[in-house]
Amino acid sequence: MTESSPVPTKTRKPPSQADVAALAGVSSQTVSRVANNRSNVDEATRQRVLSAMQLLGYQPNSAARALATGRFGMIGVISFSLSAHGNSRTLQAISEVARISGYSVNLVGPEVATGGAMEQAVTKLTNQGVDGIILIEAQILDHPNRNLPHGVPLVIADGDPDQRHPSVDNNQAAGAEAATAHLLGLGHRTVHHLAGPQDSHSARRRAAAWFDTLKRAGAPVPPVLYGDWSAESGYRLGRRLAADPEVTAVFVANDHMALGLVKALHEAGRRVPHDVSVVGFDDVAESAFFLPPLTTVHQDFEQVGRLCVSLLLEQIADTGHRERRVQAVVTPELVVRESTAPPPVPQSR
Repeated sequence: MTESSPVPTKTRKPPSQADVAALAGVSSQTVSRVANNRSNVDEATRQRVLSAMQLLGYQPNSAARALATGRFGMIGVISFSLSAHGNSRTLQAISEVARISGYSVNLVGPEVATGGAMEQAVTKLTNQGVDGIILIEAQILDHPNRNLPHGVPLVIADGDPDQRHPSVDNNQAAGAEAATAHLLGLGHRTVHHLAGPQDSHSARRRAAAWFDTLKRAGAPVPPVLYGDWSAESGYRLGRRLAADPEVTAVFVANDHMALGLVKALHEAGRRVPHDVSVVGFDDVAESAFFLPPLTTVHQDFEQVGRLCVSLLLEQIADTGHRERRVQAVVTPELVVRESTAPPPVPQSR
């Protein structure tokens, strides 16, 4: 028996533009237009081409596309708090819409929100070639040494208080007003507030709306307690609220702190909602499974992400480089569950 020589394996060639065109039933020119994110392709055809690209594993040549169109097909995203519930959901929506639109996402997540970190993140993204940047962190806008990019399209998620850049935000004030008015409408004399950190743009707006709603109603305004968004801080501060028999309603600036508050109330023997009503903010996936299920303000972070990409792509496509200051606002919704009820009836002596 003679020893057989090994059969050489053929190296599989990567899929070509022609392969995508054949699978999608379009011309190579159409595939090129989709790969370069041109607008002169109807949506049904675009989706068919994108599906064919995904099925074949086709990757457009970004260098060639940049030379041909002046674009890199890349969106940069900066976030200083990727673990935050809203930020992670916004980022997920940005990634999904960017992919559908033919863009990749380059994420930079500095650990510390400082002006220097912001400048380094912008420099890193622009050096790597991005067509625009989405900033998912309004807190950095309060930093005196912040340095936002110039000459590259920019959209801010979480709102821009100075309105100097296009931004998308949930209407924090409307959500906080709805939560506070709901508790007052149930008959509570006043509403206590467990706020987020004082350096948080979102927390300040929620606290301000809570304050304004109480003032308009002629209700007493209790002192604000400041947490750090964590359930632990909600529990720690909740023990102080639970010890005060005058507390019958609490608006909490996020659901995680509300969870800690509910635990503190339970340990103090104060029932939710029979003795104390609690409203949260965010509507995290677990809030419907709290005990009791939490009344909260639902924020549509996915819509914020979608609108961010839409506004950014409009800027990228605007070859006239007109300055845009679009401020898009998403309206939150109060979700009433089982953690709120009318105040307890005073016991007769």
